[in-house]
Amino acid sequence: MKIVLKKVKDLILKNLKWIILFLSLIEFLWLLEGVFSEEILDFDLKGYTLIKTYLMSDFTTSVFKVITNLGGGLFIIILAFSLFLIIKRREVGLVIFANLGIITLLNLLLKNIVSRPRPSDFRIIEESGYSFPSGHSMISMAFYGLLIYLIYKNFKNKYIKWSLIVVLSLLIILIGISRVYLGVHYLSDVLAGFLLAISYLIIYISVINKYILERK
Repeated sequence: MKIVLKKVKDLILKNLKWIILFLSLIEFLWLLEGVFSEEILDFDLKGYTLIKTYLMSDFTTSVFKVITNLGGGLFIIILAFSLFLIIKRREVGLVIFANLGIITLLNLLLKNIVSRPRPSDFRIIEESGYSFPSGHSMISMAFYGLLIYLIYKNFKNKYIKWSLIVVLSLLIILIGISRVYLGVHYLSDVLAGFLLAISYLIIYISVINKYILERK
């Protein structure tokens, strides 16, 4: 019995990233089906109510207005370009730019296919375009998620490595929360953006490792 359990455990660990990809896609498709069935999901309203009850204040509004810009196109493009100039390995800079371009196009494609209107009843800032999936959430997860992976693989100083990983991970989560807080996305938009970006990132990292980063 122990041998069987060990084999099952080893098999799960060996294929963990593909299991995560599969589960993320299933959850994304569940959200997508819900959006097509109903314009506003029940937990969308509950999620916003929780945020409004426990987070809403003039101070947090100011903070989230800043945080949400860290997931915006202008800031991320500037950051990607800066990293391209700083990083010595040009192929690393190129995969960062390619990642940003692919995930942006994928998000725009999905937004136009689903064509979900943005929430309008509790909007703090103005935003144009469709709502599902959240572009800020999806692009932030893919962009900062790739940076987390590159930091994990290449930084030798454990303190700096894990400090950056924690900061970037929190930033991704806060950007997602900011979109709901500011009233420009439903919670399902944000979760869908995260889930799809995770699935995409697993495939993207596997491809660049095989053909670019780890090529001899």
